[in-house]
Parts: sequence; C-alpha cells; structure tokens
Amino acid sequence: VQLQESGPGLVKPSQTLSLTCTVSCQSITTTYYAWSWIRQSPGKGLEWMGVIHGTGSSYYNPSLKSRTSISRDASKNQFSLQLTSVTPEDTAVYCCAKVTSSGRCDYWGQGTQVTVSS
Repeated sequence: VQLQESGPGLVKPSQTLSLTCTVSCQSITTTYYAWSWIRQSPGKGLEWMGVIHGTGSSYYNPSLKSRTSISRDASKNQFSLQLTSVTPEDTAVYCCAKVTSSGRCDYWGQGTQVTVSS
C-alpha cells in the first residue's frame, strides 16, 4: 500500500488548506480500513485531524471539527482534507495514513509541508 499527499505548500492566512492523498494498491472503499489525516508541527507533536471510513463516514478531532472536512473520490482512490480559516498555527507537516480495524496507522504517506503565511 502506498499513500502520497499532494497540494500547495503555502497558504495565506484565513484561506482554506486543501490536500489530497492518493492511495495505491488498496481500495479506500474497503470497509475493513479507514483513512486518516495527521499533522505534526514543531513543539506540538502529532495531532490527529480526522478519519474517513471505507463506508464513507467521517469523524474529526473535536478541537478542529468546526474547520475540518474529509472527503473522498472513490473513482480516483483519493481522499482529501480541507481546513478552513487557517492561521500560522496551522503550519505543519501533513500526513495521510491507512488505519487498521484495530485503530493502528500501518501505512503512511511521506508527508507534505504546509506553511501558512502572507
């Protein structure tokens, strides 16, 4: 299984951050697994942002729920993240990951740096 993040590396404050994760060798609609977005910023550690299950249901970190949306395009085997009203505090490396039925992330993308700056 391979995951690859894509999207702009620079976003202006107050705009929407949009990233896509392209998955290879595993269908994202398989109900056994889920697909997650996680980010890491200096001094904050790993922060789970949300998940979309093979059924299409999505769940979010309560602290980010009002600004986060995860969707999917099954025809392209991709899932996407949108984070609205970004601030410099949203600057981080954003990663997508495959989640097993036990809740463990067993495959990760390489991560993509997103900087929020004017």
